Amino acid sequence: MTIRLVTASVGALLAGAGCGQPAPAARHDQATPHAAAVPAPSAAPADSLVATAPGGAQIWLTLARTDSGAGGRCTARAVEIRRDGKRIPVPLLYTTTAPELIGDTAMRARLSQGCRPGDSYLVDLRTGRPVREHL
Repeated sequence: MTIRLVTASVGALLAGAGCGQPAPAARHDQATPHAAAVPAPSAAPADSLVATAPGGAQIWLTLARTDSGAGGRCTARAVEIRRDGKRIPVPLLYTTTAPELIGDTAMRARLSQGCRPGDSYLVDLRTGRPVREHL
């Protein structure tokens, strides 16, 4: 009789465990066994205004991706041109350095490769088209 009572109690306990009851909230002062193994998600950096050309075009750093190289890990950012409510993404150009204005119609941006500045590109502020700069 005692074994039946224990078996019934364990069965009822297991049946109630999966009935949609929320798990008790972990206390902030107690570490959970897997807390150290799962890093907290990092927020993507906010868009950053880099420069404004005399004609009104703005150069922004937007999307971010994580990269790594001999020096460690870094975040490379995409470049976008904004003017008159339009957004013109510069294709395939992720950089770890700030682009620089060249007059009022172009900018120079350096492609990031393995967390290091690579080839330099001239970018038309009207079209966003990058052209490799030959030095």
